[in-house]
Amino acid sequence: MSETYASYRATDRAFHVEGHEKIDFSLSYVDGAFSVENGEIANSFRRFERCLMVIDRSVFELYGESIEDYFRHHRIALTTVAVQIAETDKSLATVEHIVDAFGEFGLIRKEPVLVVGGGLTTDVAGFACATYRRRTNYLRVPTTLIGLVDASVAVKVAVNHRDLKNRLGAYHASKDVILDFSFLATLPTAQVRNGMAELVKIAVVANRGVFEALDQYGVELMESGFGHRDGSARLREIGHQVTDQSIRTMLDLEVPNLHELDLDRAIAYGHTWSPTLELTPEVPMLHGHAVSIDMALSVTLAGERGYISSAERDRVLALIGRLGLAVDSPYLTPALLHEATEAIIQTRDGLLRAAVPRPLGTCHFINDLSRGELESGLALHKQLCADLPRGGDGVDMFIEQPAGLAA
Repeated sequence: MSETYASYRATDRAFHVEGHEKIDFSLSYVDGAFSVENGEIANSFRRFERCLMVIDRSVFELYGESIEDYFRHHRIALTTVAVQIAETDKSLATVEHIVDAFGEFGLIRKEPVLVVGGGLTTDVAGFACATYRRRTNYLRVPTTLIGLVDASVAVKVAVNHRDLKNRLGAYHASKDVILDFSFLATLPTAQVRNGMAELVKIAVVANRGVFEALDQYGVELMESGFGHRDGSARLREIGHQVTDQSIRTMLDLEVPNLHELDLDRAIAYGHTWSPTLELTPEVPMLHGHAVSIDMALSVTLAGERGYISSAERDRVLALIGRLGLAVDSPYLTPALLHEATEAIIQTRDGLLRAAVPRPLGTCHFINDLSRGELESGLALHKQLCADLPRGGDGVDMFIEQPAGLAA
């Protein structure tokens, strides 16, 4: 939630306006967000006596009955808009579908929308909230690992435009975020793997302790849904420590720079060439795999510059590979890298600002990467990846096409 404080001063020939936006929201751990004894969600809708919920269709199929029971118990009328959004549906057409639902519901000013789903759902529905009547409150309940540890921490919402990732967007903080990691019990392993890339991102350039934990427990955490699916209490505790430290690190990095006024951003590690790479195949890559390829190439470049040792480089590549994430792709070509470089430089105010580890667990930004160095680094990278499992490919690395939107 945000508020704006503004003032102006006048002279005979000019007026000067100065304003400050207050951003105020909480991220709260709730074990069983839709258990009737937990009132965190209901409290946001009690005074309206109704709730409009935009929810990922797969999540609704799994949890719809318990969600309906929750609102029935709290005597709040629930209206559901179920959507299924893949990267190809992260578009203005999907925003229009959601906005039309707002209008049909008769959403009033300051009445929040409940958004339940992964990062794609919260991105698109959040953007719809940012545009509807210029600003509509929403409560975010992420249900995927990416949503829980990455998307929920930021205030950005966006959609793609043509083949350009997140080209249309806004800074629009949710009213609150409910962090319920028990959703990972039913999240497919492919989607847990997809989110592991964001944990690796944080670990490699901002938190060496998280890296060490992922190196030791990452595969076990991934395969057990962080201990919530057939896992021990000990594994759930390890998973909580890893995700809690990652969220805290994300907040340390993001909160001083919520509107990205400083474009040197450690959390942009893995996001220099991946926005172009992700949407290049006819069936786009899952976000985490595109990011992991970018991260892998970046550590190869860092190793060549002596920022990290070859042993550290190989540890990062091996961890990414063990998790089943991609480290290379036939789509990663010199031509694509040069195209992606030109695109990201426009986004980053004329500089590359490629985040790399220097040393492992800390971040450095490269601005002087020549065309020749990039191409020779790519050639070396492909040699290194040829000896890794699957030759660098990821497991289940391309999106599954959804059936479409449901009213």
